[in-house]
Amino acid sequence: MRCFAAWTLWFLGRPDQALDRMHEALVLARELSEPLALAHTLFFAAILHQLRREGRMAQERAEAAIAVSREHGLALHHAHATITRGWVLIEQGRQEEAIEQMRQGLAAHQATGAKVLRPHFLALLAEALDKAHRGEQGLRVLEEALAAAHRTGERYYEAELYRLKGELLLMRPASRSVSQAATGGKAMVGVQPTAIADAAGCFNQAILIARQQNAKSLELRAVMSVARLYRNQGRPEEARSLLAEVYNRFCEGFDTTDLREAKGLLDALS
Repeated sequence: MRCFAAWTLWFLGRPDQALDRMHEALVLARELSEPLALAHTLFFAAILHQLRREGRMAQERAEAAIAVSREHGLALHHAHATITRGWVLIEQGRQEEAIEQMRQGLAAHQATGAKVLRPHFLALLAEALDKAHRGEQGLRVLEEALAAAHRTGERYYEAELYRLKGELLLMRPASRSVSQAATGGKAMVGVQPTAIADAAGCFNQAILIARQQNAKSLELRAVMSVARLYRNQGRPEEARSLLAEVYNRFCEGFDTTDLREAKGLLDALS
């Protein structure tokens, strides 16, 4: 239950308390020395560090979960941890390796007959595909993830799915156009208005879902995506006002990557 509490606290915007609960869970799991509980807890810890965007710790916990799962034949936990370790490779710039490892983990996950966590894992795969400049594949993966979330009712990561979809829509080649600048005839790449509207719709949907779920951490990410869009449209005051309202509701976790990036964006918009 401490594992579930840790994830919940992160979504609620309490990343430091989440880390405390996960530490308690790991201590207890190691004291019990029961393989299933230990593999479960190590995997949950790996995902918490993925949520906090802490690659080194996510890798350490995922590899420990893989070792326990392999030793005791825990196929589901092995698949879960393999996918999570694949996400770490994105952060290391090893996108193609990350994609291959995630696909292997997803196939092993599906082979067990499990449905749980699939939308979350597909979101991680979409991130890897985006970094590998395979955005169209990433969009198809996100559509699959959204369909799975709606079909099963597992919607805790739904806001992030819509946010990622918006980011990929802005980057797809079909959405970008080249125009001539007013001076010098220099070619400039811009985003077509329809793509901007579609992406903004995804970001706003992400914000709406996050607010309905009280998922403040995902709300912050979605608002940051909107703020960057507003900044690029020459609307810095609107961007700063929107972002400051969410950022100022946090009372911890200011050393995490998301909050540091939010603070940096706020400073740039000032």
